Amino acid sequence: MENWFGATSTSAFQPFSVSHLVMLAIAASGLVFLMARKKQLRESSSFFLQLRWTLFILLFVSEISYQTWAISSGVWRFSGHIPLHLCGIASVTALIGLVTLRPFWIQVSFFIGVFPALLTLITPELPYDYQHFRFWKFFIHHMSIPWACLFLALWKPSAITFRSVFLVYSLLVLYALLIGLMINPLTGSNYLYLSQLPQATTPLSFFGNGIWYYLNLGMAALLLFLGQYWLWKKFFIRPPKKAVQ
Repeated sequence: MENWFGATSTSAFQPFSVSHLVMLAIAASGLVFLMARKKQLRESSSFFLQLRWTLFILLFVSEISYQTWAISSGVWRFSGHIPLHLCGIASVTALIGLVTLRPFWIQVSFFIGVFPALLTLITPELPYDYQHFRFWKFFIHHMSIPWACLFLALWKPSAITFRSVFLVYSLLVLYALLIGLMINPLTGSNYLYLSQLPQATTPLSFFGNGIWYYLNLGMAALLLFLGQYWLWKKFFIRPPKKAVQ
């Protein structure tokens, strides 16, 4: 058990290994399950409540257990363990959304928590394989984020509007400015990967350097939000068919 919760491990994570592919399959299965049960989600209050609080517990326990492990292992640092990355913020907004069910939190969670978390699952910056606690925390947490965000949107699809695309994008830009101009320089951190690229190979690796990196990052986020909204309207919120005259 010491190695399971240790500060280090001899079992290194390998991208697209069997353990990685199994986790990706579980993540995809959860999304398919939610989409297949979207009607039941809106019509059955017991089903809705069961999923709502299950997702809340998964997100909450994942974050608390990670902070506890980091502190007890002596590796906790403000520069690396505060949930200020996009997935961390999405986890917080999803928790608030699950409690309040307010449209604002559903909108924010949907746009920053579905595709970004899925991309993180595909290209994780993770040091340890399944023999270590951090592997399970990482995948359970990052699977629960898109599940919870999609769950909220499926429950209240009217919250996802074209206007919400630009609302959430504007908030994201303001947040990125706060992180990039204040938090990262003052703490020596790399939240949102605005100071340097992640160690793992991710789509960010192709965004160039200097000012082009930030411009491409901002443009990619806007295009991702617009594409996500288009997919949502086309496949999830179809207008009712007109009756044949």
